[in-house]
Amino acid sequence: MVYDTQGRYGLTWNVTPDMLGVLCENGRFEATNPAWEKTIGWTSKEIEDRPFFDFVHSDDMEITENAFVKIKTGEPILQFVNRYRHKEGGYRWLSWNCVPEGGKYYCSARDITQNVENKSALADSEEEARLREQFIAVLGHDLRNPLASLKAGFQILSREGGLSARGETVIDASTRTISRMARLIDDLMDFARTRLGSGLSLDITDGADLAPALEATVEEIRSVHSESKIVSRIELERDVPCDVYRICQLASNLVANAVTHGNSDGTVTLSARTSENGLAIDVTNHGETIPQRIIDHLFEPFVREEVSPSQEGLGLGLFICSQIAQAHGADLNVNSVDGVTTFSFRLPAQNS
Repeated sequence: MVYDTQGRYGLTWNVTPDMLGVLCENGRFEATNPAWEKTIGWTSKEIEDRPFFDFVHSDDMEITENAFVKIKTGEPILQFVNRYRHKEGGYRWLSWNCVPEGGKYYCSARDITQNVENKSALADSEEEARLREQFIAVLGHDLRNPLASLKAGFQILSREGGLSARGETVIDASTRTISRMARLIDDLMDFARTRLGSGLSLDITDGADLAPALEATVEEIRSVHSESKIVSRIELERDVPCDVYRICQLASNLVANAVTHGNSDGTVTLSARTSENGLAIDVTNHGETIPQRIIDHLFEPFVREEVSPSQEGLGLGLFICSQIAQAHGADLNVNSVDGVTTFSFRLPAQNS
């Protein structure tokens, strides 16, 4: 029968990548083509010496038995999917078409394992995307909104008369803590967008309000770090198209980082200027020189400078700065020599 079948189908029987076979009513194949061994590792003899059910995955046994009953009634089986055991272990997903004719069943099967795995991976990816959105929503709503309510409450209390000096101190400290927590949440949200989502989105404007926005940013940091000397030199002679909010976020992170890691009696300087080359922002502080081995990893997430490892924070601020620069097509670099550290942001004119 094998030779009759091969003679009948000729070259197609031997070279097709599809598994072809002639199945008898007793559940055994009386002829199988070479594609069986290529697909599931079993030789024709090994396949034909055993009932085909011996190769079916246990979870697919019931639906396969039902399909076999159905084809015995004369109905063809089209695009039926089950799993067959591979000789070397594991299973392959097969898609079957079987047609009854003259008391035998002429079958063809195609290996669709890769397609099934791709669909599974896609489903996993869609589930991950859904979980990402839920995670960002939790950060953006369930955490930030209560903080905003707390901050508003403390601001109302601060305007009440008759507060003791201790009460004013407690309210001021609490407000600062809430602001710090809000910044941490902002950093976590940006990290989630860059590493778990599609990256930071930009709202590019003509940048006409960048100068006053930078001044307000520096003033906000001064109010939080009143004990630090922070100098700003902002000379923007031309408008620079950019995302003003993100540029101010970058400046805020860099200045706050400089205050945190610099000498307590040192000066932190932010300079911003424009020229025909584009926008340049530099933030400089004085303190311990950052070793090159630390600089090499400074813009990675959850990395903090070893020169002051006890400082609070998640180590996301500089990573977020690098992502803001990258989204703008700009460069962000650091130079630390003889106790003077400068972070430099450069947005070329052609990208601005």
